[in-house]
Amino acid sequence: MQRILNYIGGAHVEPAGGAYLETIEPATGVAYCEVPDSDERDVELAVAAAKQAFPSWSSTPAFERAALLLEIAEMIEDNLDDLARAESIDNGKPVHIARAVDIPRAALNFRFFATAILHESSESHASDDQAINYTLRKPRGVAGLISPWNLPLYLFTWKIAPAIATGNTAVAKPSEVTPMTAHLLTEICHAAGMPNGVLNVVHGLGAKVGAPLTAHRDVPTLSFTGGTATGREIAKTAAPMFKKVSLEMGGKNPTVVFADCDFETTVREAVRASFSNQGQICLCGSRIFVERPIYEKFVDAFVAQTSQLTIGDPLEQTEQVNQGALVSKAQLEKVQSYVALAREEGGEIVCGGEVPEPVSERCKGGYFFQPTVITGLSYDCRVNTEEIFGPVVTIMPFDDEAQVIDYANATDYGLAASIWTRDTSRAHRVAHRIQSGTVWVNCWMIRDLRVPFGGMKQSGLGREGGEEALRFFTEPKNVCVRL
Repeated sequence: MQRILNYIGGAHVEPAGGAYLETIEPATGVAYCEVPDSDERDVELAVAAAKQAFPSWSSTPAFERAALLLEIAEMIEDNLDDLARAESIDNGKPVHIARAVDIPRAALNFRFFATAILHESSESHASDDQAINYTLRKPRGVAGLISPWNLPLYLFTWKIAPAIATGNTAVAKPSEVTPMTAHLLTEICHAAGMPNGVLNVVHGLGAKVGAPLTAHRDVPTLSFTGGTATGREIAKTAAPMFKKVSLEMGGKNPTVVFADCDFETTVREAVRASFSNQGQICLCGSRIFVERPIYEKFVDAFVAQTSQLTIGDPLEQTEQVNQGALVSKAQLEKVQSYVALAREEGGEIVCGGEVPEPVSERCKGGYFFQPTVITGLSYDCRVNTEEIFGPVVTIMPFDDEAQVIDYANATDYGLAASIWTRDTSRAHRVAHRIQSGTVWVNCWMIRDLRVPFGGMKQSGLGREGGEEALRFFTEPKNVCVRL
């Protein structure tokens, strides 16, 4: 069984306590590697290494930092197949999806921010011929980066790349559930010649690694992606210490379908938005609202296409397998509990709702669940207001624009939404009134790294991506020069 180590100060090291956790392959339910069960001692060592590396790294010319990040991007692409296989084993997603989406996007994160720092500009303000003000943006120091299990390498690099590109050093904690590609990234960074201490990776549980990292006095910047409950605790810890915090948290995203939509495209994309990565993407559309004149037709077509989705061994080298395993036994049990709750709340399971027959002998102990469609629920029931984070969607009718906006906003979350209509004016009106950080119109999951990304309400605090990320990881300083 492979054993992963922490990466601190440019070296792979054992955890201070010598303890390890088992990592389970979701498709089989069998442990396949051991990951450090780190604690505050490991965090202390990592922060010290990052703090020591900061003066040199922050003064390294931007073009040199950019060259290193571009080298890392190339090495990620060179190791595409190995990284995709590792991601599939760790997360349960089909390997062809990891190869086509997750790993290329991780490389793109490094490539995007490597080039972005070469085009920075400074603001200046002339003060009535008395003075000139100009703004400098300086790296803040050690950044604490905590990423989730659903898109392991993609979201890990989404934080690391802008943090180190702007001259910060980092202590990063990947999910203990999906640690392998984070480990492989440290090997790539080391081989690329990253200076010791610029990137440090500490594996382990949130309570033993994430909490001390969040509370550390020498970590002034925190970027977190994960559950709302954990984000709330991070905010409580960070606020009295006046840390700069970015929180990207849960979602309960509405898909709003008007009767004048391009029907075939809408159904196809709504199915994709519902069940990509087994519904384990914070941007998945888990609540579908359909204008009443086409409601029955939409449900029939949506169920028909959902029934054609193929559950299989994630390691099968075929694009016909588009549904893998849920990430863990705990996640499977959570999904099952919400399907049971839907029945209690009066919902009808019109598709799926069960653990399927084993997809293969190898996967007989895996955490698989059928793509599930539920109708007959009220817009404000628990199933429609609480995040499930699995292959479960609900479909509800609506009668007019005002009503569906109320339905869409009837949760504590506000991360993403999609609107499907041929009426451009209506698309703009509804997009303006839906409380979401991202609204797609007649599309889903078209991502541009230049745009701000984040959520409203309990979906988040702050924004990531593009200029927002460059600003988040730097501190503005105004210099006023008298003429």
